[in-house]
Amino acid sequence: MNGKLFILGIASAAFLASCNPKEKTTETTDATTDSAAVTTPPSDSITKATPTAAGDTSENALDWPGTYEAVVPCADCPGIKTSLTINNDKTFSITEEYIDRNSKNQDKGTFEWDASGSVITLKGKTASYKYKVGENKLFQLDMDGKEITGVNKDLYVFTKK
Repeated sequence: MNGKLFILGIASAAFLASCNPKEKTTETTDATTDSAAVTTPPSDSITKATPTAAGDTSENALDWPGTYEAVVPCADCPGIKTSLTINNDKTFSITEEYIDRNSKNQDKGTFEWDASGSVITLKGKTASYKYKVGENKLFQLDMDGKEITGVNKDLYVFTKK
């Protein structure tokens, strides 16, 4: 999946790069007659498409807002049924229900994107998880922000509902 996103990003960048010289040539000749046509469309579309990181990122290229669910491993129970909602305004709410126990945690707060535009960090009262954002999926990361590996790694993948 990462390979597909990488190839898509490269193809998009190549496509955009191939279009820019033609537009600039046309804009240069039009600049003497209509300067408004020269600056407004290209700069607005590029600025809005890249809020924090250059190029296509999870933040600006994916439909990431929504509710994601998974049952993550638990040391002393069958699992933790987790539901995480992330919103366009960079807020979240999370519910963690411990299976076969009468224990449920809820939290809400804000989240931040990392510099690459691919990882979010929750900032709640108790929740401080990190997730790599993919197409309709969230991949929970370990406390150091690294991908979880091993036989249970698939249990840390949240699916968008």
